[in-house]
Amino acid sequence: MKILMINVSCGTGSTGRICTDLADALEKNGHIVKIAYGRDAVAQRHQKYAVRIGNDFDVYSHVLQARLFDRMGFGSKRVTEKFIEWVKEYDPDVIHLHNIHGYYINIEVLFNYLKTCGKRIIWTLHDCWAFTGHCAFFDYVGCNKWKTGCEHCSQKTEYPARVGIDGSKRNYGVKKELFSGVHNLTIVTPSEWLAKLLKESFLAEYPVKVIKNGINTSIFKNTKSNIKERFGISEDKKIVLGVASVWDSRKGLEDFLKLSKLLDDKYKIVLIGLNKKQIEKLPNNILGIERTENIQELVAWYSVADVFVNPTYEDNYPTTNLESIACGTPVITYDTGGSGESAKIYGNIIKKKDVNSLYKTLVDTQTIIRKDCNLDYRFALEQYLVLYG
Repeated sequence: MKILMINVSCGTGSTGRICTDLADALEKNGHIVKIAYGRDAVAQRHQKYAVRIGNDFDVYSHVLQARLFDRMGFGSKRVTEKFIEWVKEYDPDVIHLHNIHGYYINIEVLFNYLKTCGKRIIWTLHDCWAFTGHCAFFDYVGCNKWKTGCEHCSQKTEYPARVGIDGSKRNYGVKKELFSGVHNLTIVTPSEWLAKLLKESFLAEYPVKVIKNGINTSIFKNTKSNIKERFGISEDKKIVLGVASVWDSRKGLEDFLKLSKLLDDKYKIVLIGLNKKQIEKLPNNILGIERTENIQELVAWYSVADVFVNPTYEDNYPTTNLESIACGTPVITYDTGGSGESAKIYGNIIKKKDVNSLYKTLVDTQTIIRKDCNLDYRFALEQYLVLYG
């Protein structure tokens, strides 16, 4: 079977790693896999899968259109047309969409092809962008316009940020027309939360299958290291870990700062994924580390941590929770989106914005990680193979 995945990245970030994990397992099962991607570097071991759509200049041009005219997903027309010609030559049996936003592919060109290609199509949604006029998540602002028709979007500065016109009404209408009526399309969501939202959206016409994200448990496992010593942390310090690709108020950065004022000197907070400016402003009891694609270093931090805290205000089914659990570290998360679906069994869930409860849960936690959890990506692969037919 020949499979084509389409995602913003290949092997980097959570969705990029999901794609390459699936590709590795599929290849071992005798299938041919390509991953079409738009941005970020690709590790040498994943080059065999990688097919880039356009180049950096095309991405920057697409970003400009999105900033000025709110046209995320409507740039990159020429390179998408060229990509579709390649797809016809590759002739896959299954086309598996992941994140198709991210300034790299034209959704009009893509879906006009998908509606006529006669292929089996799987679309794994990692957020809500597919059924809104602009945003990827709307929990933070409590918006429900996506149910009937977006307009006057209040999330101007949030991804995908814009400085020009509000195109949410137009985008919503075009997306609804493009994404409706695709033959042989099945939507996959990693969380029950997102599956329920789809039933209230214009994508309700499609069958929806919940397949929980998996991770490579041969890599993410409890591992001994000298990570504390390397970073000058005394052995008796308890580590409170947070990991994100981008840290902002929606990921709970402000809540970590508040938490740092409540914790005594027995604790050290470690935040991975911060930028240089954020690191400069941190209090002494928080160690800030920039984003890393060094998986072994991530595993070391997950393993040495006493608790993983995910105070996210918007999320689908974060793989960071799974990575922590696989390394033997309990999770505390806000009751946000699908984040609590993993922590319900393998950690603790608390009310959003309640830093005091977060603190009390953290210092009192005696969470035991159940050993019967199935986090391995091969379990997800088995379910995908059924869909692939």
